[in-house]
Amino acid sequence: MTTYDQEQDWADCGEALKELSRRYGIESIQYDERLPVPPELLEGMDPDLLARALVFPVIKDGDRIVVAVADPENVDMEVVRKVVRGAPYELRVAPESHIRWMIDDYLNAPPGEIIGTERTGLAYWRNTMATWRTRLACYRTDLAKIRVSLSVLRWGLGFVTLASASAVLGWSFTFTQLVYWVLLVSGIAITGVGLYLYLKLRRLMMRSPGPQTLVEVTGAALRFVEDYQVDYAPRPRTKATMLSRLTDFLPSYCSLLRPEPESRERTHLARERDILAAQRTLAACYRTLYARARTGLAFIRTGIVFLGIGLGLVRYFQVDMVSLWGLILILAGGTMIIDGLQWYLPTRKEEPKLERLLSDPVR
Repeated sequence: MTTYDQEQDWADCGEALKELSRRYGIESIQYDERLPVPPELLEGMDPDLLARALVFPVIKDGDRIVVAVADPENVDMEVVRKVVRGAPYELRVAPESHIRWMIDDYLNAPPGEIIGTERTGLAYWRNTMATWRTRLACYRTDLAKIRVSLSVLRWGLGFVTLASASAVLGWSFTFTQLVYWVLLVSGIAITGVGLYLYLKLRRLMMRSPGPQTLVEVTGAALRFVEDYQVDYAPRPRTKATMLSRLTDFLPSYCSLLRPEPESRERTHLARERDILAAQRTLAACYRTLYARARTGLAFIRTGIVFLGIGLGLVRYFQVDMVSLWGLILILAGGTMIIDGLQWYLPTRKEEPKLERLLSDPVR
């Protein structure tokens, strides 16, 4: 069974180009879908004529046009003159197959619209969206760590509360004293660990990822949709938020543009992958919003626990060192509740449904 060696294939191609350049005494050029062929060079070009003559304009350097030809010694100069339209030109030799690939890629759609460089652009946007999804995943990981630290903090405070309750029961039994000290020491230790993790994360991320951050992420990742969108029919907006407006760019199917019959299948599949990547990016934005909301609710729950324990300490011990600790807990609990509301409430403005992105793709 023969296997394909890409590095060897490119090495063989390079050797073939060097041989062509030596044979004809001119520079060589090879097929590359990233070549920025100006649309004006392709206006009015007949693909069949170019395919018969094996001629293709590839570069416009100032006023000079670089033309790729398969056989410089026997090239049809009439076709070359038709291609350059009276401008100065330079011939470069290319393998016959490469010229046919250029014709297939760059003339499979009207010049100035979706042409051969499309797949490279689509790959760029997929990489961009993948980068932003990674950043959003990092946000969600940090938010999850904060929620875990708050849970540990609540766990430790629960032990401290149980220790206080055991102290209220009295000191007549040695077992009660043992339970008190075990719960108290364990609670203080666990609370210290949770508080350390929480403060460490707060130093790393002093504010939550707000809606504006997510809008910037999604806007950068989905800007290509405006360039490739061909369905101009108006669609109602679900909400007047930035994230919802960006979501409305995406239709309920995968392909934004149906390829021409002669378009290569891998270009069509690249479009499909980009739209699916765009949908995943939007879903990642919403997941980050929900993670932000859950973190805000965790702040509120922890604040309520602080508040309850503080009120209980003040109620039971009146005015002493323990009640002073209770006042500190009340103040910390109120601050956490306010902080949690600031994290949670902004997420209520975003549209919580994504059904329009989850319907079956067009067959």
